[in-house]
Amino acid sequence: MIVKTLAHYPEVVEKYYSMGFYPLLSKTFRFLFGSLSFSIGDVMYGFMLVLVVKWFLKNKKNFFKNWKKNSLSFLSVLSIFYFLFHALWGMNYYRMPLNEKLKIEKEYTSKDLEALTQEILIKTNRLQFKITSNSTTAVIIPYTEKEMFKMAPNGYHKLPNDLKDLDYYNKSIKESLFSLPLSYMGFGGYLNPFTNEAQINYLKPKYTSPLTICHEMAHQTGLGSESECNFIGFLAAKNNTDDYFQYAAYSFALNYCLYNLELIENGKSKSYFSQINKGVLKNFKENDVFWNNYKTPIHTFFEYFYDHFLKANQQKDGMEGYSKFIGLLIGYEKISS
Repeated sequence: MIVKTLAHYPEVVEKYYSMGFYPLLSKTFRFLFGSLSFSIGDVMYGFMLVLVVKWFLKNKKNFFKNWKKNSLSFLSVLSIFYFLFHALWGMNYYRMPLNEKLKIEKEYTSKDLEALTQEILIKTNRLQFKITSNSTTAVIIPYTEKEMFKMAPNGYHKLPNDLKDLDYYNKSIKESLFSLPLSYMGFGGYLNPFTNEAQINYLKPKYTSPLTICHEMAHQTGLGSESECNFIGFLAAKNNTDDYFQYAAYSFALNYCLYNLELIENGKSKSYFSQINKGVLKNFKENDVFWNNYKTPIHTFFEYFYDHFLKANQQKDGMEGYSKFIGLLIGYEKISS
C-alpha cells in the first residue's frame, strides 16, 4: 500500500530515496561485498532454493490438506521479500524519469533515427578497423571478465557534468554463479537488489560484456528503467578510454538503431547493412548464434514474466524499454550539441 501510494509522488521518491537514502545504502553494500571474489547474492539465492526444495519435500504429502496454513506461510515469506526488495532497491522504479530531470524529449522522427544510425555506423566501423586492422575480422576482447570489471568505472568517471550524480565508486561486480541458467533465461546479467552486486553472465559473447557491465552498474547507481540503464551504460562505455569498451558501446547502439528502423518500416534498415564492416556483422552473428542456441520455452517464459514484472513496477514499456534508449540518446545529443 505504501509503495503504491509513493508511486504517485516521483519527486518525493527522487529526493528522499533515490538521491537520499539509497546512495548511502548502496555504497555501504558495495563496500561490504565488493571485495569478495564470489557472489554472495548468488550463494544466498542458492541457499534459499535448497530451503524451498527441502520445505516442499517435507510438506508435499499434506500440502493440499493444509493448504490454508501453507498459503499463509508462502504469503508471509513473499511479503517479507516484497518489503526488502523495495526498501533496498526497488523504490528506484518510482523515481523521476531521467528525461524529465535532463529536460530532453524522448520522441524522435525517422529522419533523426536515420542520422543517428549513420553516425553510429561510421564510428562502429572505425573502431572495428582500428582494433583489428582488417574490416572483415571480428573483434575479440583480450581481457578477462574480472579485468573488465576493474576497467568499467573509468567511463563513469568521465560522464558529462549533468550526469555526475551517477558517478560510480565502491565497485561490486561479479561473474554470476548462475551464468548457465541465465543463458537459458535470456539474461546477460542482473542486479541483485538484496546485496547490490552486479552479476554478469560470463558465458555470452565477450565483445558484449563491457556494455552489459556498464548497464548493470547503472542499476547500482539507482536507475530502475532498462532504457535509462542502456543509455547510461552506453555513455559510460563510450567515454571509457579503452577501444574495446567503445566498440561494445557503438556496436550495441548500432544494433538497436537498425532494430528501431525496422519498427518504423519493414526493410528500412536494409540499405545500412551493406555499409557495415564484415567484422562487425560477424560479431552480430556471433551474438545471435549464442542466444539462439539457448532459446527454449524457458527463455519465452522468463521473457513474458520479466515483461509483466517491469510493467507492474511502473515500467510501462516492459521489455520494449530496452530499445527505447535510442530516444534518450537522440534527445540528449540535441541538448548537448
